[in-house]
Amino acid sequence: MSKPIVFLMYHELQSMGLGLVDESPGYRRYVVSKEQFAKQLDIVSQKGFRGANVSRSLEALGSEDTEQPFVCFTFDDGCASDLHVAAPLLGKISFSATFYVTVEHLGKPGYLSKTELQELNRLGFEIGSHSMTHRHLSDLDQKQIHSELVDSKQALEAIVGTAVDHFSCPGGRVNTLVIQMALEAGYKSVATSQLGINSSRTNPFALTRVAIKHDMNLKTFARICGGKGQFLMKSEDSILLTGKRILGNERYDRLRANILSLIDRRPASSDN
Repeated sequence: MSKPIVFLMYHELQSMGLGLVDESPGYRRYVVSKEQFAKQLDIVSQKGFRGANVSRSLEALGSEDTEQPFVCFTFDDGCASDLHVAAPLLGKISFSATFYVTVEHLGKPGYLSKTELQELNRLGFEIGSHSMTHRHLSDLDQKQIHSELVDSKQALEAIVGTAVDHFSCPGGRVNTLVIQMALEAGYKSVATSQLGINSSRTNPFALTRVAIKHDMNLKTFARICGGKGQFLMKSEDSILLTGKRILGNERYDRLRANILSLIDRRPASSDN
């Protein structure tokens, strides 16, 4: 039986002295520093895992292969740090990854240019779609969803010259219509933000991932890669999903932003 695989979800990686594409508290909590990321890669390597992209991970889940276990690396949004920070560190230890790109972000400050995206693909990394405009798909009608799925796939394929087989839902917002239309559009998988570990029984159009946040300590990270220590995270995930269902995407995001802004403005506690 194939081994379960943890899919890690990253966003922008920050290097010393460089600004972020978004300075809001809600965004910054998902930003991992270059130094943190390098230490996390060391942990994955030292524990005997191989860093893989989505295609290789799905292949492993569908086989009886009992070779060295995998950890799947995924990045959302298409930030310039994908090429300039993540790619060199991953390539140094022969790890792969899937970079989900939002088409309308291309060329904007802090994001990949089309030339940089081509370079990322040339280096052997997998390119996936993160939609055209980064709107929450569960808020859209069928025509709008079609544009986000199909137009983004075609645009990215035209840029990189290779198939774009995998899709990541902006904000993790997904429903049955999105999944059905992704299948019809020719995608081979859909990644969500729902917490979990993927196994041979996982629906490839409902892949779970673990969001790596700036405050995750290395001990917790190591446990996550080994498929452990997710109980408290699942409790938090369940609460968030309930909040989204009750409030709706727009009201939930507004409330979340206000709460995180208040937390961010609290005075730092003294260690003395």
